[in-house]
Amino acid sequence: MKYYPAYLDIRNRRCLVVGGGGVGTRKVKTLLDCGARVTIISPQVSEQLKELADDQRATIINRSYQSGDLEGVFLVIGATDDEKLNRQISRDAEKRGLLCNIADRPEICNFILPSIVHRGDLTISISTAGNSPAMAKKLRQDLEKQYGPEYADFLRLMGAVRYKLLRQAHQPEAHKNLFEQLINNGLLELIRENRIEDINSLLLNVLGEGYLYEALMDG
Repeated sequence: MKYYPAYLDIRNRRCLVVGGGGVGTRKVKTLLDCGARVTIISPQVSEQLKELADDQRATIINRSYQSGDLEGVFLVIGATDDEKLNRQISRDAEKRGLLCNIADRPEICNFILPSIVHRGDLTISISTAGNSPAMAKKLRQDLEKQYGPEYADFLRLMGAVRYKLLRQAHQPEAHKNLFEQLINNGLLELIRENRIEDINSLLLNVLGEGYLYEALMDG
């Protein structure tokens, strides 16, 4: 199986998680972090899910799954320990043409969830096409050591620079050389070492006046 890699914009989209245990809780948190409107269906749910519902971040329906629960849903995740139920969720989703993931059952999913490294707006996804979750986990742990928090600050700064350039009627094609100069002249390393004066000097040399690290990061 060769999967087609894609990143989904699920902001404000209705997503359903069937199952309220540990696996379901992890899936719900990831969906919420990406801005989804999440409903959990399960006779029993974890304390963490109850807290999310109390904070009005998610909706809980305390009963068993029914096929009609997929009405109006964009994406569904099956996270139960009932194999028969998981397969029913998969069949129901397939009939409706919905995105469906069943935890630890790649053969009845139409997409799988990769192991993920997050550093601000940097997202690195690792997939073994379901063949070795243990290897995906190991690679994720290695990448977490390699890509530190400086990458989050770096991308935040680059985004602020790009936004300011666009507001000044620069053409996006003209940005490539500027960004390459910032990268090739060690901007990331300067951020890692918190060398603010040197960062500002580099910004001045490449971009000209009006680009100060502190102002860009606070903007």
